[in-house]
This record gives sequence, C-alpha cells and structure tokens, in this order.
Amino acid sequence: MKILSFKLNGEVKFGPKVKKEEAVWDVLAIQEELKVLPSFPSEIINGIALGFDFVEQIRKLVEAALKSEQVEQFKRSFTEIEWLSPIPRTPKNILCIGKNYDEHAKEMGSKAAPKDLLVFTKSPTSIAADEQVLPIHANKTDSLDYEGELAVVIGKHGKDIPKNLAFDYVFGYTIANDITARDLQERHKQYFLGKSLDGTCPLGPYIVTKDEIADPQKLTVVTKVNGEVRQNGSTKDMMFTVEELISILSQYVTLEPGDIILTGTPAGVGKGMTPPTFLKAGDEVKVSIEGIGTLSNRFE
Repeated sequence: MKILSFKLNGEVKFGPKVKKEEAVWDVLAIQEELKVLPSFPSEIINGIALGFDFVEQIRKLVEAALKSEQVEQFKRSFTEIEWLSPIPRTPKNILCIGKNYDEHAKEMGSKAAPKDLLVFTKSPTSIAADEQVLPIHANKTDSLDYEGELAVVIGKHGKDIPKNLAFDYVFGYTIANDITARDLQERHKQYFLGKSLDGTCPLGPYIVTKDEIADPQKLTVVTKVNGEVRQNGSTKDMMFTVEELISILSQYVTLEPGDIILTGTPAGVGKGMTPPTFLKAGDEVKVSIEGIGTLSNRFE
C-alpha cells in the first residue's frame, strides 16, 4: 500500500493512493460518513503505531467506499490537494547515517567507509514535501548539495532490537533527499546545522508499506539534477544493511513509531564532482527509488 499525507481545505489528512488513478482515498471522510470502524486514528503517526492493523483498517474503509453509492465522493485528485511529507512531523530528530556507501565515502575524501556507524541527525523542522519548492538559502550558504536516499519508517517502539527481528519494527519505506550545506558542515565541524536548514529534508511522495518491498537491499537509487543523472546506485552496496542499522541504533536510542532513518547516499553528490557543483536557484532535483516512486523538488 502507498500511503500519503496531504492538506485539503486547510485540514491535514492521509490515505492510500487510488490504484491506477492520480488520486488518494480520503479515509477520514469515509470513516466520518460511513462509520465503518468503531474508531480510527485522525493522525497518521498514531495509525503507524498500530502497525499492520492500521493497514487493514484502511483496507476496510476503502472496501466500504467501493461498495457505497458515493465512490467518487471519497476520492481526492492529486490536482486538488497540497502534498505533505508522508509523516509531517517525526517524534524526534531524523536519524541519519553518513558514508554508508564506500564510493561515496571516498568521493568525500575518506580512504574507506567508516568501520562503525557515523550517525547524525536533522531537525524535524527540516522536513518538506514532494513537489514543494525549497529555499536555496543563498544568505546562509553557497554550497547546497543533494543526497538521494532510502528512508526507513519505524512502526513500533524498540530498544536493543536483535538484528534478526529488525524488520518487525519497520512500517515501510519512503524516499529522502538529505540536502546539505557543505560549507556550514565544514565550518562548524559537525553536521547538525549544515543538515538542518528549513526544507532540507524532503520526504515522499509515499510511505510504501514493507510488504511491498521484498528486499530493501535490492533497490536502485537514482538522482537527477535538471534531468542529468548524478547518482545511480543500489542499496545492495550499503556498508550497513537496514537490519543492522535498526539493531545498532536501537542499542543507543529507543526507536518510536514514526521515527525515520536515512540510510546513506550513493556516490555522485555535487561536492564529489570536478569541480564541485552545487545547487542553484531554478534547479530541479528528482530522486527515484524502484518500488516507491520519485521525489521531486525545485529550488528558488
């Protein structure tokens, strides 16, 4: 199931994509009108905490809408909604993994990828949506860079999670662009400020539930800038797999429903080019991951 968040008439909503249509099911409207379930969460993060019971609830709502005489009334065309990040606000900072691809580590000046996890975070206020126009932050940086990544959405509380149980804690996957101000990153000798400017963590367009991704280590990650392929990698090249990331992180941080883990970026970022080539006003960046879709943003 592909689940998205959106705003309609000032109200934040969520629902699954309508199959073979550029539209979303307004499940909150279905529940309000048809009273299908005894209760249903009004916010997506509360639904994610229910795990796959939430997915089954959504399916029941869609089935009820299809059997009703008001099917079209419960669909919202993509042209009439404002896209939001699938999770508009995470419970804590976004958890990010640095240099998780050997070739990317080398293009950033390392001789090899780190032997231990390199972890940093991005502020929740950096979250942005698919199709959102993002600020270039010209008054703060002249070195804004892109990083296309697979993002993992956590589905339940977990601490000290064994590697072999890690996928039990995954709700689904989405796409992230870990936009980075390289000069700030270097100037401050740490990652947080250079990674947390407003609008520097677009996510989306959907959360794809984990049952639709057979193996998260067999996905292509392609980033294009103005139509030019800059990154063309595969999650099979991660130094630390999704299972390992969840297990290791949970040894130090309690994971919560709605937490997002950015798993690292393959080679091909702007800083690694000769000469380094950073984003400028008017640029459009598209990050595509098979099985999920394409995350698109323009900068101004």
